[in-house]
Amino acid sequence: MDRVILHCDLNNFYASVELLSHPDLRDVPTAVCGDPTSRHGIILAKNQAAKALGVQTAETIYQARQKAPGLVLLPPHHRLYHAYSKKINTLYGTYTDLVEPFGVDESWLDITGSLHLLGGSGEEVANRIRQQVREEFGLTVSVGVSFNKIFAKLGSDYRKPDATTVISRDNWQEMVWPLPVQSLLFVGHAAAKVLSRHAIGTIGQLAACPPELLEQLLGRQGLQLHRYANGLDNSPVRPQHCSEPVKSVGNGTTFSRDLTDWPSIAQALQVLSDSVAMRLRRQGLYAGGVQVTIRDARFQTITRQKRLDRPTHLMQELSQGACDLARRAWKAPTPVRMLTVTALSVTQAADAYEQLDLLHNAGEEERRDRQEKLEQTMDSIRSRFGDDVIAFGKPRRVNPRDEL
Repeated sequence: MDRVILHCDLNNFYASVELLSHPDLRDVPTAVCGDPTSRHGIILAKNQAAKALGVQTAETIYQARQKAPGLVLLPPHHRLYHAYSKKINTLYGTYTDLVEPFGVDESWLDITGSLHLLGGSGEEVANRIRQQVREEFGLTVSVGVSFNKIFAKLGSDYRKPDATTVISRDNWQEMVWPLPVQSLLFVGHAAAKVLSRHAIGTIGQLAACPPELLEQLLGRQGLQLHRYANGLDNSPVRPQHCSEPVKSVGNGTTFSRDLTDWPSIAQALQVLSDSVAMRLRRQGLYAGGVQVTIRDARFQTITRQKRLDRPTHLMQELSQGACDLARRAWKAPTPVRMLTVTALSVTQAADAYEQLDLLHNAGEEERRDRQEKLEQTMDSIRSRFGDDVIAFGKPRRVNPRDEL
């Protein structure tokens, strides 16, 4: 028997939550945005009225106002969004215990095992969920119903807002194959560009393409996308408590002014490494490697990574590895617009990647023990008074934001 998978996508989520407090703006072009005075001034979400004028998520406020001169801008309230997300996922949990959040505003539900208790078809259950979300929270949700996760996601995108779309065994080729290839989950801009150069513009053309060619063009991802295009996704819906283990932890920031000297870059890397190390320690994790991503003022990006001598969750060791990588990759005075530090090969065991050193220095072990105690003391202070109350070296001049 086929699975019955739902993908629930809350419509214009950030903007819809904000409009609960501003009902007078419901029919007025409105957007949630970052700080319009900084380089973070981009559109995070928009309501239907703004969407109708062509306002798009991730474009700059300047671009949006060219399309909608009277656009009303509201600041984001991320804690509020997460609170609503948690409540709505709890509602989903009354239909099935197999609920997998996909970001703050989307979730997959596998109702295969509970459908006989719920009564009706997958479409009827989806309509019931839409009605309940609308009545209890004042929000709307589009729901895709299908026999796998990929097509359920396509279904929720197919018609918006507040709609149910069923992609079944009988109609999937007719509905899915004419869609642009970028509609398929995990086909990003770069992959779509590669496929376009080989006259692959729709999901149907992707499905008909020889898998050997796709592997040549996109590696293993090409084979995976070929399976998805042919309806062969069998990935399970994973509840939050059964999620896959963390493989990396990273923090990055875009600077309000470009960095052009090494001391400023090194300080930023130290701040980011401190934040990553703190998150590793809080989760009882260790990094076996470190990666640095550098983006310049022309949006050109360089990524470098290395394996560490031994697993660590110490800021000092992550920072040293990050600085080593950046020092070799950065060419002065190239302006640096964005930096990211990522802990790689993350494990719960401190010795999982460690190579024995027969010349191991007892003094080095004592130094690491002292550093461990220092950073744990800082964790304790931060847990009581806030993460920004104490930092290494000079006062923080950048504000890292979580990427993972």
